[in-house]
Amino acid sequence: MKHDCHYHPGAPAKWHCGDCQIHYCNRCMPDADSKKQHGLCPRCNRSMRYLGAATAVEPFWNRLGAFFRYPFHFDPLLVIAICTLVPLMLSASLVGLIVSLVLFVALLKYTYTVINHTAEGHMKPPPLAVAFTGDGFGIVFLQLLVFVLFGGLVAAAGMVGGPILGLLALALVVLAIPASIMVLAMEQSVGPAVNPLNLAALISRIGWPYFLLYGYLILLTLASGAAQDFAVTHFAPWLAMPLSGFLNSTFTLILFHMLGYLLFQYQEELGFASDLQDDQDQSADNHRDRSQRLDADIDMDLKDGRYDRVQGNLKEALKRNPQDPKRLEQLYRLLCARQDDAELYRYHGRLLGWLADRNDGAGLVDMLDALERVEPGFRIDDPVLAVRCSRSLYQHGSYRRALKQLLDFHKRFPDSDQLATAYILAAQVLANGLKQWEKATAFLGFVKKQCGDHPQAAGLDSYLEQAARREPLKGPKASFTVDG
Repeated sequence: MKHDCHYHPGAPAKWHCGDCQIHYCNRCMPDADSKKQHGLCPRCNRSMRYLGAATAVEPFWNRLGAFFRYPFHFDPLLVIAICTLVPLMLSASLVGLIVSLVLFVALLKYTYTVINHTAEGHMKPPPLAVAFTGDGFGIVFLQLLVFVLFGGLVAAAGMVGGPILGLLALALVVLAIPASIMVLAMEQSVGPAVNPLNLAALISRIGWPYFLLYGYLILLTLASGAAQDFAVTHFAPWLAMPLSGFLNSTFTLILFHMLGYLLFQYQEELGFASDLQDDQDQSADNHRDRSQRLDADIDMDLKDGRYDRVQGNLKEALKRNPQDPKRLEQLYRLLCARQDDAELYRYHGRLLGWLADRNDGAGLVDMLDALERVEPGFRIDDPVLAVRCSRSLYQHGSYRRALKQLLDFHKRFPDSDQLATAYILAAQVLANGLKQWEKATAFLGFVKKQCGDHPQAAGLDSYLEQAARREPLKGPKASFTVDG
C-alpha cells in the first residue's frame, strides 16, 4: 500500500510512526537522518520507521523503456563485450577454456550485483570493476547449487508421485525461480533461496505484480530466444556467434534489472527501506536541515488546530531572536487570524517595525485598528518608529492616520533628533494628501524656526515656495529622505 503524507496530501510519505499511526513526508521531518534511517515522531518523540522511496517509486510496468535501455550504458555494455567477444577470440585450448569460464562467472556475478544495486535504489548500472574485482564470485556457484536442488526436488516428486506430481513440482519450481533468484541475490545463501516458506512469503507480499512481472519475464525469455535463433539462422557463424551471445547477455541484464526493481518497488512490504541514490534522482528534500524543525512543527500544528502551541513556539523563538522577520510575520498573521488584540498590543513595537520595514501600509492600518481597540487614542511612543510608520501610512494614502502619529511631536519627544523629519513629513501629508496648504506652511515654518541648523532645513525655502504656489511638496531627494 502506498501512503501519502498526513499533512501534505499528494506528497509521498517517507516516515511512519507505529504508535501514532501517522505518515510524514520529508517536509515534516527536516531534521531526520535518512542515511541512518533515524527519525523521531514530532508527536510522541519515539523512533519511526523509515519508508525510503517505497511510497514514491514508479511502478515497474511504467518503466519498460528504461529497462531495455539499461544494458546500453557504458559499463554494462563493456562487460557484455568483454565477456562475450573475448572467449570467441581464444583458441580451443585449456587456457582458452579457463578464461572463458572465468569471464562467464564474471558476467553472472555482474548480473547478480545488478539486482542488489537496483534494490538499493541505484538506477544507473554498477561500474565495470564490479564484474572482475572483489568478492561475490561464489554466488554463481550458489545459484548452480540452487538449480541442482530444484532439479532434485522435481525428480524426487516424479519418483514418488509419478508424472503428474513431477509436472506439478516442475510448474511450482518454474514459478518460484524469479523469487529464488531475488532471495539468493539479497541473502547470499542457498537455504533461504530454496525454502518454500521464504519464497511463498515473498510472492504473497508482492502480490499480483509478481505474476505480472513473471509474464514479462516469459515474454523476455521468448524474445531473447527468437532473436538468437534469428541471428544463427540468417547470419554467418563468425557473426552469428558473438551476436547471439551479446543478445543473450543483454536480455539477461534486463531480466535481472527488472527483478531488482521489483524488490525496490515493494521494499515496504518486504521489510527494508532504500532511496533513489543516483544524482539525477536525488531530491533537495533529502538534505537534513535541523533549522527547519520549527517551521515543520508550526505547519503541522496549524493543520491540527493547535494554535496555542504555535503561538508559544513563536514566542520562544522571538526570545532567542527578537527581530527575526520570519517569526514576526508568522506571529502577526496568527494573532490577526485569532483576533488576539491583547497579544498584538504586547508585541506592537516589533510588529509595527516589521510592517514599516515592509512598507506595508494596509497592514499598519489593521494593526493600529487592533491597538485602538485595546488602548483608545493609541499613538506610537517611539519617535523613530513613529516617523517610519507615518511614512508608510502616507505612501499608502492613510493621511489622517499618518498625521495622528506626527501631531505634537515636539511635545511628546522634545529631545528627539527626528523632529525636523517628522514635521516635514507632516507638511507633506497636509499639502499633498489633505490639500491643507496653510497648515503645511505652519509646520514648515516651525521647522525653519526651531531646527534651523538641521541638515534638512537647508531646503525648506523650496518647500515653502511650493506651498505658497499650492504645488505638491517635492524637496531635494538628497536632503529630504522623507520623499522616499
